[in-house]
Amino acid sequence: MFCSPKVMRFSLGSLVLFALASFALAGNLPPMTAKDVSLMLRSGYSSDAVVREVTARHFMGTLDAAAEKNLVQAGASPALIGGIKSGSFAVPASEVFAVQAELAAKEQRRVAQEEESRKLNTLYQARLAQMPKPPATVGPRSNNIAALVKGELVTSRNGILHPQLDAEFEKKKLIALYMSAQWCAPCRQFTPKLIAYYNKIAAAHPEFEVLFISYDKTASAMEAYMRNDQMPWPALSYDKIAGNDALMKYFGGSIPCLVVVDESGKVIFDTYDGKNYRGPEAVLADLDQFFASKNPTQIAQAR
Repeated sequence: MFCSPKVMRFSLGSLVLFALASFALAGNLPPMTAKDVSLMLRSGYSSDAVVREVTARHFMGTLDAAAEKNLVQAGASPALIGGIKSGSFAVPASEVFAVQAELAAKEQRRVAQEEESRKLNTLYQARLAQMPKPPATVGPRSNNIAALVKGELVTSRNGILHPQLDAEFEKKKLIALYMSAQWCAPCRQFTPKLIAYYNKIAAAHPEFEVLFISYDKTASAMEAYMRNDQMPWPALSYDKIAGNDALMKYFGGSIPCLVVVDESGKVIFDTYDGKNYRGPEAVLADLDQFFASKNPTQIAQAR
């Protein structure tokens, strides 16, 4: 399962999905709407999976002709649409007022959290501005991965982003480029797996590193993602992502995407096999085999 950045980036649907993710993280999911159902279907969930979800969370709102057409195009089954139209999934009348009150309270908390995140991002930007600027390069940038991100790395410590020293990253021989976003449900499912894997092998393989490239909508969303998941690896500074075409070329059209390269930028393992999306778990399996069979000093010459 994956998210498609080319379809969802900067769309209203992505923002709704991000809002739902915030509710999920808080441990109390809100009732679903027609837009929520459509987003789940378009993200790859089956109608049966959506029925189970909407049965557990209930449905709030109406299903007009345009919304029904949208669900049909997204792959909704007749049973799913019929259940919504008949009111089978509707929030019980006795609970409507309580649900509305809870949604209003959570919206207030979300606004407060956004404001706090904005303040943290302002602090981060101020600190970043105080860092010495890297010397300007002449001509095209090197394909060397460390050179592509020189002076542009950050890490999350105590919930705040700090500049990452280039010298540490330059020692790495095998780098897993990880594109992900907090609004993407499959990403949120995979990120803890990647963190567990990283923590398991990092000490034995100091030549290995993960580099996070955010596909979030704002710098504060990226910061919240790194803070909430306690990502132990460096990330490319949010304001440097859009202009780094040399790094973006490694990723396909869907996330989560994990691409392992050597220090020169040569691809070793990829989430994609041509146009076929293998999934990032397949890359972790590749890495397991690789570490089991390769001497660390041979990594730069692999494949």
